[in-house]
Amino acid sequence: MEARIAAVYRHPVKGFTPERLEGADLVAGACFPCDRLFAVEDGPSGFDPAAPVHISKMKFAVLAKIPAVARARTAFDEATGILRVQAEGQPDFAGDLRSAQGRAGLEAWLTGLLGADLSGPLRVVEGPGAYRFMDSRSGYVSVVNLASVRDLEARLGRPVDPLRFRANLYVEGWPAWIENDWTGRTLKLGEASAEVLKPIVRCSATHVDPATAEKDIEVVKALFDLYGHMHCGLYLNVTQGGRVRQGDALVLV
Repeated sequence: MEARIAAVYRHPVKGFTPERLEGADLVAGACFPCDRLFAVEDGPSGFDPAAPVHISKMKFAVLAKIPAVARARTAFDEATGILRVQAEGQPDFAGDLRSAQGRAGLEAWLTGLLGADLSGPLRVVEGPGAYRFMDSRSGYVSVVNLASVRDLEARLGRPVDPLRFRANLYVEGWPAWIENDWTGRTLKLGEASAEVLKPIVRCSATHVDPATAEKDIEVVKALFDLYGHMHCGLYLNVTQGGRVRQGDALVLV
């Protein structure tokens, strides 16, 4: 079964703006490049960069916890480490997240934006080495079937922005929801190959409209009420590295 990659995205700072790419170089066993490289602690999370382990997303400033995070529009320059941020009613910010000064600047800027929604002091943390702030302990690349999103839209009778699902790859060409039965199967994506680990169980982050920063659709409840599950998308483990680009074939082996 063949489909095409309609869009490629990364999320350099966990919870913040998706950034569209023309393509990316996947590496076997590794996370999607520059994805969830940074996170912003909302109060002490217990994260230790010397001994990093998986930590719940709810320890960080993310949409599931603070919908207003979507008000911040971020853009990361991987070459320089500079993150640029804008939000209505706030001065623009730019700082090098690989420097203490840049991280402190972003912490102060976000504190001004998020204010009373915060649980504790903010701290920008960077994943050491190959560690990334993923929601899954082993699913390092995520895929969403756009036909499934459109089917959800049709049943709800209102638009559903696919970016609510914060995937790396968005796919056209599969029938709606067929992907939920593919655990353990192999996908060829561009020059790379990956094992399907499992469907993605969705959380309240998907309730937030990424354009308005408002909770406006209870997506998790809608999925369960309409389909009897809370899945949308797949977690993949890359088994053979290679380039993946918008427009590339994506084939179920």
